Amino acid sequence: MQLSIIVPVFNEVAAICRTLAFAVAATATDDADDADDAETEIIVVDGGSSDATRAVVEAFAMQERCRITVIESQRGRANQMNAGAAMAAGDVLLFLHADTLLPVGAGQAIIHGLREKSLVWGRFDVHIEGHARMLKVVAFCMNLRSRLTGIATGDQAIFVMRQTFVDADGFSVQPLMEDIALSRILKRRSAPLCLPDKVITSGRRWESNGVWRTILLMWTLRLQYWLGASPERLKRAYR
Repeated sequence: MQLSIIVPVFNEVAAICRTLAFAVAATATDDADDADDAETEIIVVDGGSSDATRAVVEAFAMQERCRITVIESQRGRANQMNAGAAMAAGDVLLFLHADTLLPVGAGQAIIHGLREKSLVWGRFDVHIEGHARMLKVVAFCMNLRSRLTGIATGDQAIFVMRQTFVDADGFSVQPLMEDIALSRILKRRSAPLCLPDKVITSGRRWESNGVWRTILLMWTLRLQYWLGASPERLKRAYR
């Protein structure tokens, strides 16, 4: 099985090269018969950045000589991830936030895990990068909640078999909670593969808005979503 990594971006010039460098390292393999056939495909989907994100990605691809394609789509994370999935050639799709770093060996862990356990999707545990000590508790609770509920969030780098993603009609085009909506559908097909390897995601949102305030906001939004509130209304509250 081959892996395609899809990275939606919008004005991510400061973070994207680090994310791509980790993605390339995490999916490198030295035991393939043909390295070109085994090379992971990375698709960066730009939602109309006004900074130099696209130029930086293209320069990174040339310098590192890795298989990175940059495309444009209508802005919105769900739109961008669906656009990337539509042109992906891999058997497995990995949706990676622009500020999230993959662990070493991520590619093989995904392929081997899905194959050995006969599952069709999954996610990683998460570590939140930042100075606040409370971020470790937040990450622990996120990982535990995901295991108990079978629901994953985008911060955990969701991956899914491409045909399963197509059968699920992709991400629901909504301004918030698109990852929750997809998880609800996918868990009907199989339990998620919960990889203990940790992706590292930025804690900038938590620290800039206050950890406790962000915890309260996210739990409130998630509860309202479960009770039927529209994603549009939740997006306004999130902003």
